[in-house]
Amino acid sequence: MTELHLARTLSFDDDPATGAAAVVYHERGAVVVGDDGRIAWAGSAATVPVRWSAALRVDHGERLLLPGFVDTHVHFPQWRMLAAPGRDLLDWLERFTFREEARYADRMHAEIAAESFLDRLLANGTTCAAAYSSSHAVAAEALFSAAAGRGMAIATGKTLMDRACPEEVRDDPEKGIAESAALIARWHGRDRAIYAITPRFAVTSTETQLRLAGELLRAHPTCLMQTHLSESVREIETVRALFPRAASYTDVYDRFGLLGPRSLFGHSIHLDEAELRRLSATGSVAVHCPTSNLFLGSGLFDLKRLEASGRPVRVSLATDVGGGTSWSMLATCGRAIEIARLTGGDLTATRALYLATLGGARALGLDGEIGRLTPGCFADFVVLDPRAGEVLADRDDLSETLEDRLFALAVLGDDRAVTGTWVAGRRHHSRI
Repeated sequence: MTELHLARTLSFDDDPATGAAAVVYHERGAVVVGDDGRIAWAGSAATVPVRWSAALRVDHGERLLLPGFVDTHVHFPQWRMLAAPGRDLLDWLERFTFREEARYADRMHAEIAAESFLDRLLANGTTCAAAYSSSHAVAAEALFSAAAGRGMAIATGKTLMDRACPEEVRDDPEKGIAESAALIARWHGRDRAIYAITPRFAVTSTETQLRLAGELLRAHPTCLMQTHLSESVREIETVRALFPRAASYTDVYDRFGLLGPRSLFGHSIHLDEAELRRLSATGSVAVHCPTSNLFLGSGLFDLKRLEASGRPVRVSLATDVGGGTSWSMLATCGRAIEIARLTGGDLTATRALYLATLGGARALGLDGEIGRLTPGCFADFVVLDPRAGEVLADRDDLSETLEDRLFALAVLGDDRAVTGTWVAGRRHHSRI
């Protein structure tokens, strides 16, 4: 059934850094959702075409309707692990992560976990994610299947690890690539599924495995590639010892053909100028994971430096659950704003929400499908209550501009501000 949603509506035509025209806001806006699950029309409620006047009306009052959040780096098998302690990244992996991921060899466990994982995403307004799985093919199968059942766009893939990890999560390079190729054949491009070739990071992959991953990416150029890069100082020292001939951590991946416009590099904190130039030249994406970086003490992502003119690096935003400490992209925006201030930058809440919506869609190559309230795009959207609870309500009384209101939502908001989440026009989460 065609529905007419009325609310304050916010969307983006471009990065707000390009100018005010990139922000599309209507104090009383409308979005028409067709029975095909796509947006049929969007604009001011005062100009809704007559042809939609008989559509079923869903009035959200003064709540804010915007595109669903896009989380570009999250770990499916770590969904229970928020706040698992560790001295640093490598200690955290050894103490908790590998042990938890070993459980995903069991198909039933993976299938049950996939439902819970997607429930958490939707409860926080996230309608699309690039998700790491475990090293077991059945886990990636479970997540693809669960997402398809909800009509969700999901990017995932079997994690490739052939060293420096317990036997229960280690795979053979050739077998791992063969299983990845079989998953690509079965899932990539089916419904809204995207396959992400996923070497975990250089510490856990031999040269053979990275070479084979690069060959697989060249054979399937519409797939994504996701991995970790320069998250912590000890990690970088380990990579330097493992790959002594590489000029840098980034060069390790570059040597095997893993850089490019469909490549997502989680964290990307401790990069030298040559690495930044190479990421920029190849159109690679640096994925900012603010709550994880703070929690594990990895370092501060310098957004201003990465986006410097002359060699800007593409950037997206992510929760990095379970290293990250919140499922909420709102909370993630808030921490990104605070880190930008600490590193001498100035990230507005408006731009942070762009990074969490259209910016994320662009990073995944899906900006023609999601991330904006535009006719033809999937009706993946979230409705936020800027007055959810006494604290936000009191703060909202002081808001004079849209940025004021968005700033409060980013700094103070979380899943409690999410009134509802829609995927392909169907409501999949509700708090009222």
